[in-house]
Amino acid sequence: MRLRWESAIVWAGACVAVLSTARLGLWQLDRGSQQSTQMREQAQRSEMPPLAVPQLARSAAEASMQWHRLVTVRGRWLHRQTLFLDNRPLDGRAGFLVVTPLLIAPGDAVLVQRGWAPRDPLDRARLPQLPRPDDDVTLMAMVAPLPSKRFELQGADEGPIRQNLDSATLAREMGIELRPLSLLELQAPVPDDGLIRRWPTPSQAVWKHHGYAFQWFALSALIAGLTVWFRIVRPLRARRS
Repeated sequence: MRLRWESAIVWAGACVAVLSTARLGLWQLDRGSQQSTQMREQAQRSEMPPLAVPQLARSAAEASMQWHRLVTVRGRWLHRQTLFLDNRPLDGRAGFLVVTPLLIAPGDAVLVQRGWAPRDPLDRARLPQLPRPDDDVTLMAMVAPLPSKRFELQGADEGPIRQNLDSATLAREMGIELRPLSLLELQAPVPDDGLIRRWPTPSQAVWKHHGYAFQWFALSALIAGLTVWFRIVRPLRARRS
């Protein structure tokens, strides 16, 4: 009787593990499908005529419809409000995502993701030195969501080095209106500021999700195979021998 209960528990646990890992694989495939759809939307929107600055969204609902659209903006950098988002590695190197508000009209600004800069390994509080032009600048950019969130420790939302940013909080700090979106700067200015502008593409995310799906399906098959081997095949071979 005890052996039957132990066998039932093993089979139940194996079934749960197989179904759970298979479900995670299907979820990753679904995420990959969503990224494929995003790729098609990005290609279509990138071919549309560039947006004019007055057309930039003022609400989150409008902003999502403008992602991946090109825009040429002219304004003045608010250098003192530049933020360095930490925990943004590139090619295995620790570094910052540099974000600076661009004043496009009195009291009206938009956050610009300017590029990536390495972090000083000897002095973690040292900030990259960037050019600080006082004149208006013209940028070729692409509309994008705000930078993705990272795990944040208490007190990490103050000062120039932060883990994440919140446009509403920044708007209150600066006393100006911020559009509910960000811009990816596509071209280096003259003179070059030394920032790396290698923005991720949806195609990279698609392959990542497909790779994760393969791992989950392989684990599901491994659990099923080992369970059948140890609970059915091996006992049968032992009886016959």
